[in-house]
Parts: sequence; structure tokens; C-alpha cells
Amino acid sequence: MSINQDQCESTILHQEIIDHVQGHMPPDETAVRMAALLKLFGDPTRVRILFALRTHEMCVCDLSALLEMTQSAISHQLKGLRLGGLVKNRKEGKVVYYSLADDHVITIFDQALAHIEHLQE
Repeated sequence: MSINQDQCESTILHQEIIDHVQGHMPPDETAVRMAALLKLFGDPTRVRILFALRTHEMCVCDLSALLEMTQSAISHQLKGLRLGGLVKNRKEGKVVYYSLADDHVITIFDQALAHIEHLQE
């Protein structure tokens, strides 16, 4: 019989550890909101848009040309990123420019990139 290396071989509980960790767990609503935020990073197109906006604010037309996608597809992704609080926009005449919402987005993005680069070493 093979033993699953991801499971304990005994059923001993470490109640003091469970109690300690339980005191540090976020409320369910916070966990749901964190999962929704991280899900926004789960699409390569959205990641590419965030990469671009990390460098410079851009309009939909420019992002469309850069990523070789339709403006409609870019707009759809930007809407999700905006509703998720990762990007913001400003209008100048008839042009809408997008940029990252705040420095927290850069921090999350840089940490994810550093982790990926670390795994590739």
C-alpha cells in the first residue's frame, strides 16, 4: 500500500497550534475578497495589461496595438480590473487613459514576479 506524502500517517491533533492559527485567520468575507482580487491576476491578458500600465498610463487604443487585440477585448479586461480596484482611469477630451490604481498594485505585482523568477532559478 502506498502512502500519500501529503497526508499525515496519524490522527494526532496539535490543539494549541490550531487555536493559535485560528486567532489569526481572516473573516470569511475577507478571504472571499482576497480570492476575488487574486483571481484578477489569473488571466494572462490582464497580467499583460498590468505590466504595460506599470510602465506608463495608456489608452485602450494603445493597449490594443501593444497587445495585438481588439479594443473591445481590451475594454472588457480593463472593466474587470477597474471594478476590482487594480486600475483607474481619467478622461482627457475623447480619450480615456488607464493607470494602476495605487502602489499596492505595484507591490502585489512585483512580489508575484519575484516569486516566479525565484522558482525559475
